[in-house]
Amino acid sequence: MSPRISPEQVRHVAKLARLSITDAEASQLAEELGVILEHAEDVAALDLSDIEPTAHPIHLTNVLRDDAPKPSLDRDEVLAAAPATEDRRFRVPRIMGETQ
Repeated sequence: MSPRISPEQVRHVAKLARLSITDAEASQLAEELGVILEHAEDVAALDLSDIEPTAHPIHLTNVLRDDAPKPSLDRDEVLAAAPATEDRRFRVPRIMGETQ
């Protein structure tokens, strides 16, 4: 089994990615990438004409509850417990600093 990617190509890609690899690593990666490409060729050779395309192999169901309005806290009661309010809203410090 000869690799479909040469160690020189692996070193070139490593250089582009600013990775430092040894000659032994380049040879090993070329071999491993060759195996991956052979597997990809096997998958590409499959006859999938009668299989419906899917976005996910497993049917997913939304497990979240329906987004329906329901009673909430009383605004006046909550604002009464806040350290500072302004115009019936929480008053919070400015992110970039407050000018006074």
